[in-house]
Amino acid sequence: MKYLLDSHVILWLSGDSGKISKNAMEEITNIENDLLVSIASLWEIAIKINLGKLDINISLAQLFNEIQNCGFEIIPIKPDHILRLHDLPYFHKDPFDRLLIATAFCENLTILSADENIRKYSISWLW
Repeated sequence: MKYLLDSHVILWLSGDSGKISKNAMEEITNIENDLLVSIASLWEIAIKINLGKLDINISLAQLFNEIQNCGFEIIPIKPDHILRLHDLPYFHKDPFDRLLIATAFCENLTILSADENIRKYSISWLW
């Protein structure tokens, strides 16, 4: 199975994994699964750090290294993701989450996220 990790899941994995649901953690630790991180999530984290809305115990460079060392694939934003984003209904207003939803639609991924607003879309979601 292929999973797209939401930004908060990435942060919790690097600091407070107790916040991750049992179901999500089982999928994350299953070596049969492919775990993907959108570059949009890393962009969101960088912005929040710069605005002082997020404080993490490691540098952004270290977070990138940690993601890659764990074997997670960092995926780019593609034109078809933006086109799908344009067509999404506004159940969710967060631009980064909307981009994750569009990416999951286009790439046929299940989103791992505690954000229940994602359930409003007809997309595979797990928590």
